[in-house]
Amino acid sequence: MKVPYKNYLLVVSAILAIIVLFSYFLVRNTKMEKTKSTEITDNPQTMKTASSYIIPADFPDLDVIRVDDTYYMVSTTMHYMPGCVILRSYNLVDWEHAAYVYDELEATPGQTLQDNKGVYGKGMWAASLRYHNGKFYISFVANDTHKTYLYTSDKIEGPWHKSEISGFYHDMSLLFDDDGKIYCVSGNMNINLTEMKEDLSGPKIGGINKTIIRDDPEKVILGYEGSHIYKINGKYYIFFIHMPKGKMRTESCFVSDKIDGPYTGKDVLCSDLAGWNSGVAQGGIVQANNGNWYGILFQDHGALGRIPVLIPVKFVDDFPVFGAAGFAPRQINVPDNRPDYEYKPLFSNDFTNPAWQWNHIPDKSLVSVEPAVFTVKTAKTSLNVTKALNTLTQRTFTENCCGNVTVDASKINEGDITGLCALEGEYGFIGITKKDGKFKLIVAEHKIPYSPWSIGVSDDEEPVITTEKELNSAEIKLKATFCLKHAKENVQFSYYDDNEGKYVDFGEPVKLRYTLDQFVGVRFALFCYSTKQTGGSAIFKDFEIGIL
Repeated sequence: MKVPYKNYLLVVSAILAIIVLFSYFLVRNTKMEKTKSTEITDNPQTMKTASSYIIPADFPDLDVIRVDDTYYMVSTTMHYMPGCVILRSYNLVDWEHAAYVYDELEATPGQTLQDNKGVYGKGMWAASLRYHNGKFYISFVANDTHKTYLYTSDKIEGPWHKSEISGFYHDMSLLFDDDGKIYCVSGNMNINLTEMKEDLSGPKIGGINKTIIRDDPEKVILGYEGSHIYKINGKYYIFFIHMPKGKMRTESCFVSDKIDGPYTGKDVLCSDLAGWNSGVAQGGIVQANNGNWYGILFQDHGALGRIPVLIPVKFVDDFPVFGAAGFAPRQINVPDNRPDYEYKPLFSNDFTNPAWQWNHIPDKSLVSVEPAVFTVKTAKTSLNVTKALNTLTQRTFTENCCGNVTVDASKINEGDITGLCALEGEYGFIGITKKDGKFKLIVAEHKIPYSPWSIGVSDDEEPVITTEKELNSAEIKLKATFCLKHAKENVQFSYYDDNEGKYVDFGEPVKLRYTLDQFVGVRFALFCYSTKQTGGSAIFKDFEIGIL
């Protein structure tokens, strides 16, 4: 029987279509097998699955933006210098250092520690990060100078131009509206909307300046604060944190068709994560290249600090829904704009790496910093390590980490103390001191005499020495091993014993606790201070951080 030509073409076309489809799925499955933790979507956007704990270290009060395929995130640095850290990512999960906005904020007696009190728990808080018409804007308040600062730059790496905004705007957030007007939302308990001058030097005369949202002081422990404002599809959204009585830290959102309201809203996320009994809340949201939205909030993790958490966000009936079924997820799936990019870690053994920051503004005439060697000389007497100048610090990283360093104390004076500190409000350290002309190895600690919720207080007590022994040499390797898991939170100090060929524990583990006098997570800190006579010095060599 003769097959009609038309039917023959249909049969061939069908066979070719099947072959094409089979080849497509074969190639697609092969790619998925090779990527393992990623999947290739049909767009074809590479997706990455990762823990929602994107950075296991103290990076609080986050604001985040995307410029083309690059995300930038800013975080609070308080009294540490250089300050106002900016991180960079191409997938919202992996981050690296991009820039500091300033080397020093203002050389006041407090920020330089010349007043022997410092600005612990103050400094810069909760910056707003924006990109508008080819320029980056960062604005924040400092709770010691009581000023509002504005920094601008054409490039994220700087240089950053510093100016001031007239007024004080707690936890501020900027909005550049479509009509060219600029607004700021800020406040605690009562949230205020302020229309700003075109140059952002202060409030616009005759512009909008009103309270737009109020929390109920009878129903909350902490009123609305941590503002983040956005205009999305013609509507105005403002996100906050607050803490209703009987609940944990909670994320809220209010929305309006007009900038000045009326605003209506509710709580959008009240969720613990990983059993910390602490709510995931406060931070910014950002839209990925594929159109999906994400929030980067933080969660209190005790002595480790306040940890960034990545949360998926969906808009349902023009209102945001955070997480999965009202809970912060343990894992998250995100588009990866540069899957082959290699990120530089946020911790480092190199003293010149931006992972290291000074505790307050340093006196650089008294220090020498090279990649493997840090030398510091004293120029004043101090009661304890919190008063000491030129202490070099780095964040602890993950719940289990350690750091060791060689300390040469041969040039310290009588009464000087130098060593490796686990620095926060309730600190501990292992170090070398000189007593009656002899070098001694000591472990010391400090427990605060005031409430852990106290802000703006000063540590005016000497540390308590709990363990000591005489040394045969002024040079020794010291080590701090942190366990920062929930309800454990301690540090074990040790020294390297040449005879045994290993590190030997010295003293009992020192209990650590997050307190608001410093308002930061515990850090590795290399210090040297004098208690009697100035002019002594110490050398730190070959620091090594380990993730356990």
